Amino acid sequence: MCLGVPAKVIEIEGQTALVDVMGSRMYVGIFFVPEVRIDDYVLLHAGQAMTIVDEEFAKESIEEWRNVLDGKHGTFFGTDLNS
Repeated sequence: MCLGVPAKVIEIEGQTALVDVMGSRMYVGIFFVPEVRIDDYVLLHAGQAMTIVDEEFAKESIEEWRNVLDGKHGTFFGTDLNS
């Protein structure tokens, strides 16, 4: 199973982009999305932007990630994150 995390593109520098992932910033590869622009949302996997997604999908996905991380969906992969 692969999990993609949504991120907003802040800056682009060659084949990398600075992105915001739920308040944290990091540099990721953009080799697979050469058409990406500042303010686009992308799905990240293993340090790479894999695809561009629309803002509504990204915001809904971020909310679900927050719920998982806050333990609102029970356990994650059989582990209670609040313990």
